[in-house]
Amino acid sequence: MKVKSANRNRLTIFILIAMVAGVLLGYVVHKNSTPEFISKFSVNIKLLTTIFLRLVQMIIAPLVFSTLVVGIAKLGDIKTVGRIGGKALLWFVSASLVSLLLGMLLVNFFHPGTAIDLSNADTAGAKDLIGKTQEFSIQKFVEHVFPKSVFDAMANNEILQLVVFSIFFGVAATAIGDYAKPVVKALEGVSHIILKMVGYVMNFAPLGVFGAIAAVIATKGLEVFNFYGLYLFYFIIGIFSLWAILLVVGFLILKNRIPALIKRIAQPLLIAFSTTSSEAVFPKLTEELERFGCRDKIVAFTLPLGYSFNLDGSMMYMTFASLAIAQAYGIHLDLGTQLTMLLVLMLTSKGIAGVPRASLVVVTATCGMFNIPPEGIALILPIDHFCDMFRTATNVLGNALATAAVSKWEGELAD
Repeated sequence: MKVKSANRNRLTIFILIAMVAGVLLGYVVHKNSTPEFISKFSVNIKLLTTIFLRLVQMIIAPLVFSTLVVGIAKLGDIKTVGRIGGKALLWFVSASLVSLLLGMLLVNFFHPGTAIDLSNADTAGAKDLIGKTQEFSIQKFVEHVFPKSVFDAMANNEILQLVVFSIFFGVAATAIGDYAKPVVKALEGVSHIILKMVGYVMNFAPLGVFGAIAAVIATKGLEVFNFYGLYLFYFIIGIFSLWAILLVVGFLILKNRIPALIKRIAQPLLIAFSTTSSEAVFPKLTEELERFGCRDKIVAFTLPLGYSFNLDGSMMYMTFASLAIAQAYGIHLDLGTQLTMLLVLMLTSKGIAGVPRASLVVVTATCGMFNIPPEGIALILPIDHFCDMFRTATNVLGNALATAAVSKWEGELAD
């Protein structure tokens, strides 16, 4: 146990060193290079991040499928699946509403949009995002939830589609009984192998962190904080407020187990923060929650659902960014309109996990619906990477707390 703890601490130290080294290298390149070199450098150094993320992505599909099917088989019947799913969705919906409301309240209190300099808009990036907004319709939402091919879902790491297929497969395996036992046993073996692979893949995390940080600092430079300091500051206040709410609720449910949970998920939080990818820590988070005491069957069922329905940091940012853009353009939205926007965001944001820059795509689509210039997304793009670091870490925290809470409610949380 001491060896595992030492290895975990060593990896955390390496990740922190990689973050500092990435900032320093990126800053040197930004200050002493031509725009052409910076562009090439950013693309090339980010290959380190691409390698790490691809290594993680290659194990997500088999991990979700194997653990979820085994978890459902261990749950025993459809009634138990429905009960646990109901408790999980109760947390997800409540947390989403709180996150959206918090973002709305903070924007109306701080007015961050008035601090945005219209001359710093990233119009090129905005065009790309505006082009993606057509993807969000009822038809596309349904297609995103229900798979036409499990192999296609696995190839594209569509977590929600994998969850749907795995639930059907797991329930069918449970209904068949003894005939399915060899299959369930084999999948349990697969899940253990995949979790062993997690340890190997995590050794590449410092390189992924280094590449991500160096690329963004080389491109944006530290000067971006001069222009967007207030906007980022107000958003961080919002994130810390959301963390406080989540941890207080977590404490009411888990009592004195909260410090132990935070200690367990500290490394996944750090990796999510530095790579801006909650997907990157899904396998590691699964492992750490089980070590914390959550039963594998609860983790296997709740965590994949949370990755699609419980994105607390992203939810808060959606109302925060949408209303900030309206403020930047001097557009006044009354309370009724803001609440309507909140409900629209609540619906359109579900099932967007895995869509690149999903929060911004939803914000862009929502702005268009409420007569806010969609191109206004260009105003917040320069600082978005740094906001994404905080909202991604918050997503991971929210899902860890949700899984632990459901485990506690089910009486399946070991000491």
